[in-house]
Amino acid sequence: MREPIESDLLRTFLVVAETSNFSAAAQRIGRTQSAISTQIKRLEETIGETLFERGARGVLLTRQGIQLVPYARRIIDLLSEAAATIRSKPLDGPVRIGIPEEYSQTVLPAALAAFAVRHPAVEVTVSCDYTVRNIAALERDELDLAVVFDWSDQTKGEVLCIDPTVWVTSVVHRLHDIDPLPIAIYRNSTWSRDFALRSLEQLGRNYRIAFIADTGSGLKNAVTAGLAVTTLSRSNIPPGCRELTADDGFPPVDSSKVVLRRSTFRSSEAVRELAEMVRDAFQPMSAMT
Repeated sequence: MREPIESDLLRTFLVVAETSNFSAAAQRIGRTQSAISTQIKRLEETIGETLFERGARGVLLTRQGIQLVPYARRIIDLLSEAAATIRSKPLDGPVRIGIPEEYSQTVLPAALAAFAVRHPAVEVTVSCDYTVRNIAALERDELDLAVVFDWSDQTKGEVLCIDPTVWVTSVVHRLHDIDPLPIAIYRNSTWSRDFALRSLEQLGRNYRIAFIADTGSGLKNAVTAGLAVTTLSRSNIPPGCRELTADDGFPPVDSSKVVLRRSTFRSSEAVRELAEMVRDAFQPMSAMT
C-alpha cells in the first residue's frame, strides 16, 4: 500500500507544471532548485509514475502528469476553501438579494448554496423577479443586492458579464421561416415593446404574438414545443433550441450587460461577502465575452 500524497508535493507539482522549469518554480515558491527536484521525486515515488520528462530547456508533463493536473488542482482548491471557511469570522444578519429568473437555475444557485454553507447564521432572502421590479425594490430599501440587466450606456453598478439577448428557435421546428412569424413575449414588459418587437420591425418581419408568458420558463417551453420563436439571453438557450443568427436574418436583439447593483441605504460584511461570491459565480461567463 502506497503512502498518501502530501498536499505540499501537489502544490509544488502544479507550480512546476505551470512554469515548465524547476528553477523558475523554485523562485516562485521560495525554495532551492534541489529542494523542488527532491519534492517532485518524492511525488513520483509515491504515485509510482514519472510525471515530467526532463530536457535541456526545462520539463514537460508526461501522460500521467497531464492526468494528475486536474486532480491536484481540485485537491488544492478544496484545501484552500476549507482553510478560508474555518478562518473566516462568522457572519450573521439578513441579506436580501434580487436575481433574474434567467440565472435562478444556472449561475446563482451554486453561489447562494456555497454562501449558506460558509455562513449558516446569515439569513438570505432571494427575490426572483424582473429587472425593473428588482431595481425598484433596491431603491425602496427592500433589497441589499440586485443582479439586473442593463441596456443603457450609463451603467450603474458593477458589470458582471455581457449576455446578449437573441432570437431563439426550436431545432426541430423551423418556425422562423413562417410569415407572419409566431413569437412568444412577456405579458407586461416594456422591454418586449422597446427591444424585441422593435427589432422585428427594423428587420421588416411580419409577426404575430402566438404565446404570452409571465416568466422566462414559459418562453422556453413555448420555443421548445415549437409554438413560437422567442427572445432569450444567449446563456439561457435550452436544449433542443438554437440561436437565430445574422445568417438566418436575425441579428442579436441587444447587448445586455449583467450588472450587480448595491443598496445605498445599508451594507454589511455579509452583503460584501455575498457580492464577492456572486461576482465569482459569473466569472466563467465573463471570460467568454
